[in-house]
Amino acid sequence: MKYFLRKTGWLLFAILIALLINFILPRLMPGDPAQIIVSRLDGVEPANLEAIRTAFGVDTDRNVILQFGDYLVNVAQGDLGISISHYPTPVWVVLRKALPWTIGLIGLSTIISFLIGTFIGIFVGWYRRSKISDAIISLFLFIRSFPYFWLGLILVYFFAFERPWFPLGGSRAVTVSWAQRWEFIKSVAYHGILPAFTITISSLGYWLLTIRNNMINVLAEDYITVARAKGLSTSRIRNMYAARNAILPSISGFAMALGFIVGGSLITEIVFSYPGVGFMLYQAIQQQDYPLLQAIFLFITLGVLIANFLSDIAIMALDPRVRDGDAR
Repeated sequence: MKYFLRKTGWLLFAILIALLINFILPRLMPGDPAQIIVSRLDGVEPANLEAIRTAFGVDTDRNVILQFGDYLVNVAQGDLGISISHYPTPVWVVLRKALPWTIGLIGLSTIISFLIGTFIGIFVGWYRRSKISDAIISLFLFIRSFPYFWLGLILVYFFAFERPWFPLGGSRAVTVSWAQRWEFIKSVAYHGILPAFTITISSLGYWLLTIRNNMINVLAEDYITVARAKGLSTSRIRNMYAARNAILPSISGFAMALGFIVGGSLITEIVFSYPGVGFMLYQAIQQQDYPLLQAIFLFITLGVLIANFLSDIAIMALDPRVRDGDAR
C-alpha cells in the first residue's frame, strides 16, 4: 500500500508540474500572443485585443497566480481555450473529433505489435541457437533498418496506387456515416488496414528483440538451472519462470508507447492523410494554432504520466520483489 500511495503522490505532483509548464510556455513566447491571434483572424478588430487576451487565457494584466488558478479550473472543466485554425470552435471540441481515430488506429496497432513481438521474442529467445531463430532475427533487423514512413509510402504505391486494392488515404468513405453502423465499421476497417499494417510491422522488431534479449539474460539465472535440476517440464520453465520475468522490463516500454498514443503517429497519419491527433498536430504547427498545440502537448504529457503510473502498478502486481520491498 505504501508503494501505491507513493506512486500516486508522484503522479499528482508530476501532473501539477506538467500543468504549470504548459501554463508558462505560451507566456514565454516572444511577442504578444494576442496580437498574433488577431492578425490571423478575419473580422476581429484590434480594439478587441483585451477581450481576445481574456478569451485565450493570456491576460497579462492579471496576477499570474490568479491566472494559473483560472487555468487549473478551466482544465478541470474541460475548457482548453479556443482554436485559432478552427475559430470559434473550442479546442476540446476539435481534439475530441481526432482522438477516437488516433486511439483506435495507433492504440490497436501498438497492442497487436506488442503481443506478436512478445510471442515471437519468447520463441526466438528460447530456441536461440536454431536456424529459424537466426532467420527471424535477420528478417526483423532488415525491416527495422527502414524508416517506417518509407514502408508506408511503399505500401501506398504498390497496394493503393499501382493496384487499387486499398484507398490512398482517409479514415472512411465520405459517403458513409455513423447512421449506417455496419457499413461505417467496414469502411473504417478497410481504410485502416494499410496504416495499421505499417505501424505494426515497423514496431514489431523492437518488441521482438527486447524480449529475446531479456529471455537470454533470464535463461542464465540460477533459478532456471534449479528449475531444470528439479525436473520441471519445459513448458513450465519457459512460460512461468523465463517468459514471465523476461516480460517485466518491457512493461515500462509498452506503457510509454501507450502513453504516446494520444499524440498520434505523426508521419504515418500524414502519409495516409488519416484525421488523427498526429495529423492535427502537423496542421496546428503549420497554422500557428497555439491553443491547440498547447492542448495536444498537455494530452501527450498526461498520457505518458498515467501510462507510466499504470506500468508501476502492473510491475507491483507481477513482481513479488516489489511487494516484498513494500512489506519491509
